[in-house]
Amino acid sequence: MEPGKPRVLVADDDPDGLLLLSAALEDEYAVITAKDGLEALKRASSTPAPDLIQLDIMMPGMDGRDVLRRLKEQQLTKAIPVIFVTGKSEMDDEIRGLDLGAVDYISKPYQVPIVRARVRMHLAARRQAKLLEAQTLLDPVTEIANRRRYDMAIDAEWRRAQREGGQLTAVMVDVDDFKSYNDRYGHGAGDEALRRVAAVLQEAIQRATDVAARYGGDEFALVLPSTDEEGAAVVAWRALTRMEHASIRHADSSSGSVTVSLGVATAYPRVDQRVEELVAAADRALYRAKTAGGDRAEFEVLAAEMPDAE
Repeated sequence: MEPGKPRVLVADDDPDGLLLLSAALEDEYAVITAKDGLEALKRASSTPAPDLIQLDIMMPGMDGRDVLRRLKEQQLTKAIPVIFVTGKSEMDDEIRGLDLGAVDYISKPYQVPIVRARVRMHLAARRQAKLLEAQTLLDPVTEIANRRRYDMAIDAEWRRAQREGGQLTAVMVDVDDFKSYNDRYGHGAGDEALRRVAAVLQEAIQRATDVAARYGGDEFALVLPSTDEEGAAVVAWRALTRMEHASIRHADSSSGSVTVSLGVATAYPRVDQRVEELVAAADRALYRAKTAGGDRAEFEVLAAEMPDAE
């Protein structure tokens, strides 16, 4: 399977049909196959998820309609375009499939040029939708994740940590004395300072699974999955050190440059806890850092012990 190719999942209980569709698409796409509905659901829910699914309606056990219903119930798979494939040609059968959320409908016997054209069209639409979605999740000033992206990330990672018994760290970041910076240098310079702070935070997190976001105004936030207290301290130290090296001049600051305060909270989420508790803990730690004079990190652990193993 070549990296970079769009991933197409083809599900069909007919070996000949599966072979034909795979051969028709494999030059342009990374083709994943499934021989029944259960296998199709499992492969669709894997990481990375397919970019498009061709799903035979008539399969033993879990048929295509049941698979599609399950796909639409899952956050990871609900947006994946699904093309239904069937040997039937009745209009009501087509309408039922489209009503369930399929984007298109192909009847057997296959006409390979039509199959390729439909797949190409829906993948292009999917790429465009992803680009538009990505733009709605970016802060226009700093060009890092915005508050909406942060909310999505911390909620998803909290639920993941609950399922897997892992840990999660949240960091709240506030730019020290930012009002006085804007008053002295103007809002244009203030925006540039925020961009430089955002770049520092992006460098500090380093892992692809971490998220740095603009929380609002002069506040930022980090989401650090699978990060314990020790790992969180490393990220905090890295952020403070890089801010010092950035040397953003601030004549009204006691240090002479722009600094940040960090509130760092780590949790081992239990099923009876809510993500808001972690965010509140990070806010409390940030308040302590600010009242202590800023340019520092304060830490809090929401649950010091990992859940007992079964």
